[in-house]
Amino acid sequence: MKLKQRVVLLAILLVIFIFTKVFLIDNLDTSAANREDQRAFHRMMAGLRVELVSKLDHTLQSPWEIAAQWVVPREVYPEETPELGAIMHAMATKKIIKADVGYKGTQLKTLLILEGGQKVVFKPKRYNRDYVVEGEPYAGYDRHNAEVAAFHLDRILGFRRAPLVVGRFVNLRTEIKPVATEQLLSTFLTIGNNTCFYGKCYYCRETEPACADGDTMEGSVTLWLPDVWPLQKHRHPWGRTYREGKLARWEYDESYCDAVKKTSPYDSGPRLLDIIDTAVFDYLIGNADRHHYESFQDDEGASMLILLDNAKSFGNPSLDERSILAPLYQCCIIRVSTWNRLNSLKNGVLKSALKSAMAHDPISPVLSDPHLDAVDQRLLSVLATVKQCTDQFGMDAVLVEDRMPLSHL
Repeated sequence: MKLKQRVVLLAILLVIFIFTKVFLIDNLDTSAANREDQRAFHRMMAGLRVELVSKLDHTLQSPWEIAAQWVVPREVYPEETPELGAIMHAMATKKIIKADVGYKGTQLKTLLILEGGQKVVFKPKRYNRDYVVEGEPYAGYDRHNAEVAAFHLDRILGFRRAPLVVGRFVNLRTEIKPVATEQLLSTFLTIGNNTCFYGKCYYCRETEPACADGDTMEGSVTLWLPDVWPLQKHRHPWGRTYREGKLARWEYDESYCDAVKKTSPYDSGPRLLDIIDTAVFDYLIGNADRHHYESFQDDEGASMLILLDNAKSFGNPSLDERSILAPLYQCCIIRVSTWNRLNSLKNGVLKSALKSAMAHDPISPVLSDPHLDAVDQRLLSVLATVKQCTDQFGMDAVLVEDRMPLSHL
């Protein structure tokens, strides 16, 4: 064989060797990542049921200090949380030392200070479990039970971006009125034998109060994030106009995602993938009202999209608002870890997991069966949407590897 032919042959063999090695490494990396996703899924399922207990086995004896130290830029709580039951028990039972009107917004809520100085947001019950909210997908009052269910779905999906939420019963006469500010107290009234209040908010009206059953009111309690982590509010790129007859650009521009990818903070970092995750999350719970979102301040796009205010969810189990998935089907990208988790939850696993996760909540049953069934059916639609993307663009283009290291020091 001539020298030239030998050189060419060696070059070809070298190229084959390099490509084979890269292929094997990629496959090994992908396989290892998939195995880790499976292990994470099994860990989540093993710790799914959270019993609310008063005992706290931790070097820190304050549940509030434990929860505060959990918070890092990419998650609100860690994967393993043996203290979660004790913290949620404290949220559901600690003495209320102050009650005030809620922070500004469109919906009725109160800001409570619990024993130990912890701030929480209380959202009152407005509907029975089987009530169906008709009209637009964002219609109706906030649903307190939706906040509880959304928190547990966040755990199941492995996002860990929603503040802790638990159901709670409060006695308005003995627990709230004696410690209420004048501003909140002035909104109390009695209707029949029931104590009611209407609070202060954009849509709060004396003619539309929230009423207890006698003096006892059911609601949800959301743990306030630590003040050392101030929030920054952002307009959601796929937000609605909320004006009849006026469409947002994403509703008519098929290339809208290309424009989003060119703007900060969606042109780099994890934020766009967080938007996709959130679209999946919101579609499963039926939340079409995320017109804004929060991250931590001065994060330059690196912190998570925090899953706050999920109460406009679980309103109508028969309504599957596909437009919520617009970020997914317009961008056609999704995290590999999210895709793996969704696939692990099909065939009825999601419904069963969600029902099990909420079983020990004080206001259980949190959701009616039609809503649990709806979550399972919506999961199939999410999986079908991703499949349409992979059929069109290929798996490598759609499934994006994005595992950022997390630290709880």
